[in-house]
Amino acid sequence: MNILLMNSSRTWGGTEKWTRMAAETLAADHQVFLAYRREIVGSRFGIQKYRLPCLSHIDLYTLILLVKIIRKEGIEVIIPTKRKDYLLAGIAGRITRTPVIVRLGADRRLRWPWQRLMYATLPGGLIVNAEKIKETLLKTGWFRQERIKVIYNGLDTEEIDRRKDEPCIKPFPFTIGALGRITRNKGFDYLIRSFAIFLKNNPHADAGIAIMGEGADQQEFESLASRLDVAERVRFTGFVANPYPMLQKCDIFAMTSTNEGLSNALLEAMYLGCAPVSTFAGGVREVIDEGSNGFLVEYGDEEHLASLIERLYRNENERKIISRKAKETVVRQFTIPVMTESIAAFCKEISDMQP
Repeated sequence: MNILLMNSSRTWGGTEKWTRMAAETLAADHQVFLAYRREIVGSRFGIQKYRLPCLSHIDLYTLILLVKIIRKEGIEVIIPTKRKDYLLAGIAGRITRTPVIVRLGADRRLRWPWQRLMYATLPGGLIVNAEKIKETLLKTGWFRQERIKVIYNGLDTEEIDRRKDEPCIKPFPFTIGALGRITRNKGFDYLIRSFAIFLKNNPHADAGIAIMGEGADQQEFESLASRLDVAERVRFTGFVANPYPMLQKCDIFAMTSTNEGLSNALLEAMYLGCAPVSTFAGGVREVIDEGSNGFLVEYGDEEHLASLIERLYRNENERKIISRKAKETVVRQFTIPVMTESIAAFCKEISDMQP
């Protein structure tokens, strides 16, 4: 099949990583193209690609260019991966009679008429990465079951293994890792407040947080760490091209988001031997079995998160058992071949449904 993936992000993150994994693995058996906006995304892809302005949800110039690409390359399925892309891809798909499959990686409540147009009317199907997202979408009454496909994120474990042993200095003897865009919905303020409580109860603990990523709210979180007198124990690394060596050195990985689908960073950290602690965001309960291969906390419950940090800090043996089980879970459930086969099969299925 000829497949066009769209990603108009200005930055590199989990959705962009998924798009690259999908594109490069699908390209082994299909003709795959990328439409992108910024070189920070496009430069990481080795497939044929087109740079588009993508200035808004309804950018007429981008729409014209997109229609030309679809017709020129004989595109059979379009997969937009960002909200700004959904409407443009949907309209272009209608103009060219090309099926559109929206990839949605966050648990998002839909209620407005324009959302129905973007998510249910224009696309032929949706790919989501957690059963929880599918359940939320079906509650709207807009979708048929067979039009939504749950496809878990696949990890490129060969790449991780190849890159994980590059030189890296562990920032603290006991390191809590976190990774993602530095924005409020990632819950880094919740993590910092909880960590401050942990340090208050354990003032001599040789522990700290390493937050990998960049984003608009970093200064706000740095100020919070200063006010709580933990700034020396909270390290913002900035964007890390290869986060695997640092993740491998972390003792805990904290995923404290308010809203997620199924976090790539969480799966990578679990594969690399971190004991995971996560909020209940998105489909995390499909990965973490409470108390067996990780722990779950309600967003904002700072005392509970602080107590879990203390528990894992003080109990090395339990931490190692949980880390081992976390890795086993990822190896068993989240592989690229399974993800790629599922995407290709769903593309064909939706294409065959096209009138």
